[in-house]
Amino acid sequence: MKFSKLHWLVLLACLPAFAQEEPVNREMAEKIREESYRRSQVMQTAFYLSDVIGPRLSGSAGLARANEWTRARLAAWGLQSAAIEPWGSFGQGWEIGKSYVALRAPYYQALIGTPKAWTPGTNGPVAGPVVLVAPAREEDFAQYAGKLRGKIVLLRSPWEVTTAFTPEAVRFTDAELAQLSTTAEAVPGGGVPAEAREAARTARTLRQQFARFLAGEGAALVLSNGGGKHGTHFTTKPASFATGAPRAVPEIQLAAEHYGRLLRLLEAGQAVTVEAEVQARFTGEQTGCNVIAEIPGVDRRLKSELVMLGGHLDSWHGATGATDNAAGVAVMMEAVRILQALGVKPRRTIRIALWGAEEQGALGSGHYVAQHFPPPGGLRSRSDHDKLSAYYNLDEGTGRIRGVYLQGNAAVRPIFQAWLAPFADLGAATLAFENSEDTDHVLFDEAGLPGFNFLQDRIDYYDRTHHSNMDTYERLLEDDLKQAAAVVASFVYHTAMRDEKLPRKPGPVRAEATR
Repeated sequence: MKFSKLHWLVLLACLPAFAQEEPVNREMAEKIREESYRRSQVMQTAFYLSDVIGPRLSGSAGLARANEWTRARLAAWGLQSAAIEPWGSFGQGWEIGKSYVALRAPYYQALIGTPKAWTPGTNGPVAGPVVLVAPAREEDFAQYAGKLRGKIVLLRSPWEVTTAFTPEAVRFTDAELAQLSTTAEAVPGGGVPAEAREAARTARTLRQQFARFLAGEGAALVLSNGGGKHGTHFTTKPASFATGAPRAVPEIQLAAEHYGRLLRLLEAGQAVTVEAEVQARFTGEQTGCNVIAEIPGVDRRLKSELVMLGGHLDSWHGATGATDNAAGVAVMMEAVRILQALGVKPRRTIRIALWGAEEQGALGSGHYVAQHFPPPGGLRSRSDHDKLSAYYNLDEGTGRIRGVYLQGNAAVRPIFQAWLAPFADLGAATLAFENSEDTDHVLFDEAGLPGFNFLQDRIDYYDRTHHSNMDTYERLLEDDLKQAAAVVASFVYHTAMRDEKLPRKPGPVRAEATR
């Protein structure tokens, strides 16, 4: 087919529309950077969440304090409709009042350990010889029958502490970032081989069965390996937080070095005596909540549409949850504070959400998505699902933002690339093909909504702070949090001001987003 001169003129006139770059308000991006770096409140927010409020275990008084404080803070900054929004029954609340564990023989020394979440108390001090148990399968339980009543049990598990010859705190290298930006697709299961996942499931099942056996046998206390090294240990999985769940034996998770010492002594035939006390109480069934606040949109056509940002407010109880996830919450709160301080009048409504019970399976965000954004064909109209432009999440520690995980949404690549450009000098330039998993944005993504998690330098997140007794304010990097707040605020601003909502991935929408 031949084109006439008129055809070519029409085609050339249309080309700029197809080739047009995503607009970026660089003046606003610069104002956001200045506000973030010169008048930041991100560290004050992180201090209050971690040091003043303390641990924020789901269903605890600490999380309730955090809910109220963040709601009041957002309202004081001028955000509208600041509220604590219930989403349903969480399960049993639990509070720890006291914890103490020490070696008494062959000599005295205090041991580093934390009671497992939702463990019962010891009903006063307990002391006595330690018995090593090592069931490899359910048939092994019989050898311990009738021998463990009133005993302190050391549960054998894989154990190794090695000396590190490389730094724990690291940033992504240029080569690693390049690899993230060119990997075609995410590895199913986060890169964990199927055999390893199956082995982990089998081990968890055996552990749950043996926990019930120990409770039936009347053991007084379980000591287990909390992993980690150099005094760091991890405590995550609860005995149970479900209403009416059977009570387990009290359990303390020990630092790996102290666990290893007890194990070596027992294997060598040495008598080991331990004393301990755990004061813990169940506080009844608790209501799960999220904290919500808004900067209302002003465009008559677009103000009913939403741009959301958030992070999970709950933490584990072994420390103060500074990097997981007071850091993410403080950055997201700082982002809306920046926009509010600059007097931004967004076309779309900006809504911040601070989630509850992420650590128990993203319960808060899952219920929110199901209640507010049911998929087309549900009980509500399609407009509820259609009105969200994007949700942005932060939940990978204190590290600066290096880019965004695209979650398989190739259509947003040129948009995000343009929006990252003003922050390239701060190290934010990577668009990762692979998916980010296991945090709140996934519930949006699974519901067919544009949900994204920012790509951050991991620093020492998984080695030192994630779910550990070392997750404290000292692990926070102020400059990184300021940089992250600036990037987030700019992304939220540009999403709110864009003529059209962000494009969505093609494909079917899952009918149920809660877990």
